[in-house]
Amino acid sequence: MKAWRLYETGEPKNVLRLEETAEPSPAPGQVLVRVRAAAVNFPDAMMCRGEYQIKPPLPFTPGVELCGEVVALGEGVSTPAVGARVIGSPVLPQGAFAEFALMDAVRTFPAPEALDDAEASGLFIGYQTGWFGLHRRAALRSGETLLVHAAAGGVGSAAVQLGKAAGARVIGVVGGAAKAEAARQLGADIVVDRHSEDFVQVVKEATGGRGADVVYDPVGGAAYAGSTKCIAFEGRIVVVGFASGSIPTPGLNHALVKNYSVLGLHWGLYDRYDRDAVLRAHRELTELATDGLIKPLISERVPLAEAADAVQRVADGSTVGRIAVLPTQ
Repeated sequence: MKAWRLYETGEPKNVLRLEETAEPSPAPGQVLVRVRAAAVNFPDAMMCRGEYQIKPPLPFTPGVELCGEVVALGEGVSTPAVGARVIGSPVLPQGAFAEFALMDAVRTFPAPEALDDAEASGLFIGYQTGWFGLHRRAALRSGETLLVHAAAGGVGSAAVQLGKAAGARVIGVVGGAAKAEAARQLGADIVVDRHSEDFVQVVKEATGGRGADVVYDPVGGAAYAGSTKCIAFEGRIVVVGFASGSIPTPGLNHALVKNYSVLGLHWGLYDRYDRDAVLRAHRELTELATDGLIKPLISERVPLAEAADAVQRVADGSTVGRIAVLPTQ
């Protein structure tokens, strides 16, 4: 089979190699899937650079999210059945940027029928992260104001749609006109282009000086610093990631004086500590997709041969929405 492999860390375009390699065999408890689509995520780029908290042994195939068709079962596996269309994360070091991948059977989820392969491949990580961030951590309520940074990106776009589905007023912050248009299409009520506007001032004006009730921040750096200036009384800032490359050092005295909360979100831990919540989130996300309230924004669908370029562009922050790699295209 064909697979992208990484023998040393560095910029994705420089270190990824497309090779012919042996098709993997499922171990007990695993399933082998034919990859129908793989969504490109920022952690893929961080893994290539050696900067992610998960560091697979070299060489490895990146790709942390997929939609696939089950083609073989490991020992002891009865579900999902052969032929089932599933989504989830593959078992590294054999990731999703390949024609075939391995998955733990208990960590596969039925692909929503309302979504095609590319859309379904982007439902798992970003939308689960958004669901836990907004509902479990921030307890977002209908009628509240939600501020989403990187609102046209993979993680932020999911938060925009989930916020609207929850009845919130959503203010999306983006960088550039194309991303601003994408955020509007996603349903953001107010869109701020940080290249030409001060989101702090926009939030204050839009809320009559009160500020945002919830901030969803996958960016860090200046985005976090500005958020502390426009957070409401008893507001909640959800720290999702640091796409800017800058990790803030919160001033806890400021949180005390303004009476707001800073909430960390490591979605992967829920699989360890509250598996039932992960399953419940998937059911709710499937229902929202069926009702047409959420749909991953797939801006590009590229063949396997273009995966390295796609990962690099996500690393550079030049993409809108999600890129899906289609190995069979």
